[in-house]
Amino acid sequence: MTRLADMTWTGVDESRTTATVLAIPIGSTEQHGPHLPLSTDTDIAVALCEWLAAANENVVVAPAVAYGSAGEHAGFPGTLSIGQEALELLVVELVRSATDTYDRVLLVSAHGGNSEPIGRALRRLQSESRDVYLFSPCWYDDPHAGHDETSMMLALHPSQVRMAEAVPGDTRPLAQILSALRSSGVRALSANGVLGDPTRASVEAGIALLDNIFAELRDAVAAWTKPVEP
Repeated sequence: MTRLADMTWTGVDESRTTATVLAIPIGSTEQHGPHLPLSTDTDIAVALCEWLAAANENVVVAPAVAYGSAGEHAGFPGTLSIGQEALELLVVELVRSATDTYDRVLLVSAHGGNSEPIGRALRRLQSESRDVYLFSPCWYDDPHAGHDETSMMLALHPSQVRMAEAVPGDTRPLAQILSALRSSGVRALSANGVLGDPTRASVEAGIALLDNIFAELRDAVAAWTKPVEP
């Protein structure tokens, strides 16, 4: 696996080809209940990019963007949000710079709140004829710090999960609370910051979920980078 941060500029210049893909993990620094670290979204994005690089020698992993649009988590200590406009501009300028070196840039975002600003950035970049692709996994049953994210973190970083502190939050389906979530934020819905029930989480469930997400990522990248037949 190749990490951009470990390379020299000469090493980058000598190793890059037209097939090389720069994978940029994008996460967030935000509350994930009383039991998960603020780095949860970033940790998941980094893991997916690193697995992809381990499976595909053409992939280079860039340093992660650990700040995103997390205004819906305002009011919880430790949450650091740069907002939608700043994230959109950051992604646009970052990819513009990256494409000075690499022909293809992959964005892997593991925070749902990033979707709209990154989507706008993506359209702008593609209008400039830049070859950029966004992969943004979703889990709808337990959307935030619930079963799914807790299980994934148990699989990735078990020492960072405080299962003794894990308690359910608002367990209604996302579709029922989405409007209130957008207008009032998580704090108005869940005092502990959890949307879902993390008490059912397990390493096995986390491995299965991550395997499925990684398979989707691998297949999506293969389709994106497949040479066009004449």
